[in-house]
Amino acid sequence: MLASASTVTAVSAVSTTESIGTPTLWTATIVAIVALFVIDFLITRKPHDPSMREAVGWSAFYIAIPLAFGVFLWSQYGSQQGIEYYTGYLVEKSLSVDNLFVFIILLSAFAVPRELRQRVLLIGVAGALILRGIFIALGAQMIASFSWTFLLFGAILLVTAIKVGRDALSDEDHTIDVGSIRSVRFIKRFYPVTEGYEGTSLSVKRDGKRWLTPLAVVAIAILGTDIVFAIDSVPAVYGITGDPYLVFATNAFALLGLRALYFVLENALSSLVHLGHGLALILGFIGVKLVLHWAHTVWPAVPEIPTLASLGVIIGILVVVTLTSLAANRRERDRDIDSDVEEELVQEH
Repeated sequence: MLASASTVTAVSAVSTTESIGTPTLWTATIVAIVALFVIDFLITRKPHDPSMREAVGWSAFYIAIPLAFGVFLWSQYGSQQGIEYYTGYLVEKSLSVDNLFVFIILLSAFAVPRELRQRVLLIGVAGALILRGIFIALGAQMIASFSWTFLLFGAILLVTAIKVGRDALSDEDHTIDVGSIRSVRFIKRFYPVTEGYEGTSLSVKRDGKRWLTPLAVVAIAILGTDIVFAIDSVPAVYGITGDPYLVFATNAFALLGLRALYFVLENALSSLVHLGHGLALILGFIGVKLVLHWAHTVWPAVPEIPTLASLGVIIGILVVVTLTSLAANRRERDRDIDSDVEEELVQEH
């Protein structure tokens, strides 16, 4: 079922990479993830616009599960594995919040009705998890076979960090031209698309011909962006831990709560004006960590960055960008108030 094929491949790759992922642990984790997805699909079968209370409740649930699972890993396998898991989860959760920016833009560009957004998000999350399972398996095999894999992953993250940082500094509003999305153009060459949404249906049959609905098109667009996210995300966690099981677990748990988190953060995300700067720093830091790890295997005198230090740096960056974002928003509000007062004074005189 969901991600099982790609994850089985990851299990076979584990044999050459040190991992806590026993067959029993892998099986239990996959069964739990599939069960949670089934619950989510059942919830979204009946289209509705979730209330803030519902969204917050499910978000808290999907944060509590990985935190509790981390306690289990810490108690069963030791502090090193526990720290690696929590650090990897924090990195993935941070990147997933950034992914939500793109999801919000896509859903708005396609004018997806609010009551259908849960289903689209769930399809996107399912696709992301399958893709990341494949990337994790490939990454584990590459790490086991080629010593330069960490250098390659480090280079990918450094390039991504530069791009994210440049976008953050440009301070431009991000918009998406639906017609320019390659996956959308490609699919429209083979299938006609209905004018309006047909509930949760991805396709309908008209006059003996299969038509796609806009819901299918936006789902395909989101799956296309999932590929880009996976290329950045998987190397980032491999920069924290070389254990394919922990890489998979942190990715899966970070993705699971995105459906509910979307509705919690939909408006708040615009307030985190410096999140892009923070993610650029985090990706750059992990990229340097990976390059140093590779260099250490070639030249043992080269120092490595401990995982605990990485956790401290990442938490510190997230705290700083949150505080600076709040301060920037406060200054913006003060300027707006001052501007309104000046206008009133001018009108009075």
